Amino acid sequence: MNRPADTTLPLDGRDPANLRGDAITGDRYFSPEFAKAEWDHMWTRIWHVAGRTAEIPEAGDMLVHNFMKESVLCIRQDDGNIRAFYNACRHRGMRMVGETTSLDTITCPYHGWRWGKDGLLQHAQDRHDFPQGDPCGKLRLNELRCDTWGGFVWYTMDPDGPTLGEYLAPMPEAYRGYPMDTAVRVAWYRIALGANWKFVTDNFSESYHTRTAHPQVPPWIDQDVETARHEMWPAGHGRTVQPMRPSLSDRLPDGVEHPFAAILRQWDIDPAQYATYEDFALQGWRDLKAAKRRLWQERGYVHYEHMDDEQITDSPHTVIFPNVTISFLPDNLIFFRSEPHPTDPEKCFFDLWCMAFPVEGQESCQSIMAGEKPLREVEVCEHRDFDGGRGIPELAGQIVYQDMELAEAMQAGMHSRGYADAYLPAQETRVRFFHEVLNDWIEGRRP
Repeated sequence: MNRPADTTLPLDGRDPANLRGDAITGDRYFSPEFAKAEWDHMWTRIWHVAGRTAEIPEAGDMLVHNFMKESVLCIRQDDGNIRAFYNACRHRGMRMVGETTSLDTITCPYHGWRWGKDGLLQHAQDRHDFPQGDPCGKLRLNELRCDTWGGFVWYTMDPDGPTLGEYLAPMPEAYRGYPMDTAVRVAWYRIALGANWKFVTDNFSESYHTRTAHPQVPPWIDQDVETARHEMWPAGHGRTVQPMRPSLSDRLPDGVEHPFAAILRQWDIDPAQYATYEDFALQGWRDLKAAKRRLWQERGYVHYEHMDDEQITDSPHTVIFPNVTISFLPDNLIFFRSEPHPTDPEKCFFDLWCMAFPVEGQESCQSIMAGEKPLREVEVCEHRDFDGGRGIPELAGQIVYQDMELAEAMQAGMHSRGYADAYLPAQETRVRFFHEVLNDWIEGRRP
């Protein structure tokens, strides 16, 4: 079917009529041939996140993003702009920078060629000994297009593709009220996982698994299927918008303190005033909106200033095609990303960046996915192997840990003769849509 061209109006993410019906076969999770097609036709053409702008505040600061067998440098220039270059010396291809750092010049460790942060060659040994002429002041590192949005540094290997704004549309407009660049990254993990990268996008494209895998969620995010708004766009982006209030279907046992009651009290709302559970959940949620609107400024929640009534209380969980997910919560941003292993399609790297908006007087925050953390920028990424959960014991019981516990069994199931295609409810329409958009890229029908 032909996808509509309008990138601003969402498609109904619960309507299978928006699907072609492409099968989600198991081989796409383990086939080396399929992984190569993804590299050839998709990974080299999309926009990638290299890191946070906060990591490179000064001229000469540089991010190193290694993706599969490629490596890219994103370097802050003297004029404040950021430029991206392949991390490969033009002499004989040597990878020059191993990790994010700050340098006035880039020196190749093999033969000592020295490059400026603008990519121009400054020095080469025996510069007179080149039949093609002195390369200094002429030869440049090969450059990629680079841009920023949301406090993230993005680059693309495609010299002719869409701009970042065109690629992300309509997300920059949808989230213009969030001061994303002010968010502080309080937890930073890169976790080796024994599953194909698509498991992560599949998982974040639906909340059907939540009641089973995350029983702690319904008391504070309403998981009832009819309450959520499911949206998707022709380019493959999508989101599930759920109210951050108790589910009307999943109720805690009598006598158990409800977590929503503590949230109401934080904003001077007495949870005992509500006569019924329905009033507690629904009217309490409306009262919470009003209280936040009334009190945000005096309490230092300055990030609420341009957020709308939905954003200050709800959870628009957003997938940016193909591999970035951002949970937009009232006081937190959670960045998830999966990237393929360089050689094994049955492995991936899973990135978890927990970010919180600063609030005056607060020295710590609840990071949602990683527990309580100091409200300051973490400086070092934690590189871990999941290893059945043994590699990240401090995240045990967290939502993201529960997701990773499912990954390897899901990967194993893709090899079974008992599986041929997904049998999906309407609320998982976005899962199949993601695979159909991926097929579009691979088969030359790029959205």
